[in-house]
Amino acid sequence: MRSFFASFFRRKEIEQLLGEMEGADRLNRRLGPVQLTALGIGATIGTGLYVQTGRVANELAGPSIILSFLVAAVGCGFAALCYSELSSMVPVAGSAYTFAYATLGELIAWIIGWDLILEYAIGSSAVAAAWSNYFDALMRNVVGWSIDPRLQSAPWDYSVSEGTFYLKQVTLADGRLVQAWMNVPAVAITAIVTVILVIGIRESAGFNAAMVLLNVAVILTIIGIGAAYVDPENWRPFLHREHGWHGVATGAGRVFFAYIGFDSISTNAEEARRPGRDLPIGIMSALAICTALYVAVAAVLTGMMPYSQIDVRAPLAAALQDRGLTFAGGLVTLGILTGMTSSLLVGNLCQPRILMAMARDGLLPRGFFAAVHGRFRTPWKSTILVGVFVATGAALAPLEFLADLVSIGTLFAFVIVSAAVLVMRVIEPGASRPFRTPMVGLVSTMGILVNGAMMFFLGPENWGRLFVWLVLGLMIYFGYSRRHSALRSRPAELSTDR
Repeated sequence: MRSFFASFFRRKEIEQLLGEMEGADRLNRRLGPVQLTALGIGATIGTGLYVQTGRVANELAGPSIILSFLVAAVGCGFAALCYSELSSMVPVAGSAYTFAYATLGELIAWIIGWDLILEYAIGSSAVAAAWSNYFDALMRNVVGWSIDPRLQSAPWDYSVSEGTFYLKQVTLADGRLVQAWMNVPAVAITAIVTVILVIGIRESAGFNAAMVLLNVAVILTIIGIGAAYVDPENWRPFLHREHGWHGVATGAGRVFFAYIGFDSISTNAEEARRPGRDLPIGIMSALAICTALYVAVAAVLTGMMPYSQIDVRAPLAAALQDRGLTFAGGLVTLGILTGMTSSLLVGNLCQPRILMAMARDGLLPRGFFAAVHGRFRTPWKSTILVGVFVATGAALAPLEFLADLVSIGTLFAFVIVSAAVLVMRVIEPGASRPFRTPMVGLVSTMGILVNGAMMFFLGPENWGRLFVWLVLGLMIYFGYSRRHSALRSRPAELSTDR
């Protein structure tokens, strides 16, 4: 019985993790700090900025959404410092999963890995589904051509208030109400992204960098134009009239959805050229840039009009159009499309690397999930599988209601990483640390408390969904992963049989 429970906490030594880097299945180190920063920004800036900002300002925080973004950034900052130390110590694919395996043991590592699968897979499906609507809007505005509504919606939808699924109907140009078929543009963009990811990390990073540059340029243009129309009176009162300071805290948990993604940099640690330097620079730079853009956009948006008048569906476009800037709709749509494309690419880039790390440890079938293409040096089989899963979900499933579930899953990972860095200081005090988290006791503790608090403010229904997902994961662990774990079957050969 003692050995049974002890197996849950068996850890991978740092030497074992680093030994995996010597095998034939390692990935190419081609990413520098600029590419890593761009990956973090690309994964982070998307619908959270363009949509969530208006909703939270209108319904929860008012102008104090600026503080909500800063609170969320502080929680991310504590976690980012912990990510930086651990990823520089163990520059292996897997991110929080790998860190948990080295510190807290196999069971916790599995839970985090399963949690990250939820974060990236469901998040990417939701992004791809939403991408279709904005692509159709851009086509209508630019070339006057629209996609058949039956080909840009899932065949059913979900009512959050009633908790039921129902068949979805759409309106054709002639006014007829018909049954939706599937979201074809979502499948198309996912297929294009999957091909780019299979071809290679350098090509993927280059494509992402181009999308990031365009997206940031659009955001800076919006900030510059909108700043000319700011009226400081719209920032009074600064707190939401109904929710006050509670709205700031609740808003922080909601806008956290806009921050998920910077942790994706550590997922690509195995492909960083100089991980001890490049990973901390990429992680902290991406967080700082995104925070500055978020705060600036929030300040401009709430300064252009009273928060109660903000359009929650398209806040930035509506605010600019309200000032007679009719080109704003197309500009914001372009920014959303580029941001979503980057987010989809990085999400589908990270997911296969987490699956690969879990497969290397025997927790998933190694022959499939850990297979690296002989020419492109990418985890091609799992990349294609992820693409198929994301495309299927985006085409057929109503996934919008899972946005908060993605946030709570990411916050859970941040809490574990914040704890892991302190545990590693205790169990591996002499290990090489190219980057050391400053004031590690304070940073680790605050990372746990701040991110844990934001989880609390997301509400009991999201805790319930997370619980169901984790129970499903535990069934797989006890049914397959625990019996096939490489640490259980051949611990002495682990570092050489990779």
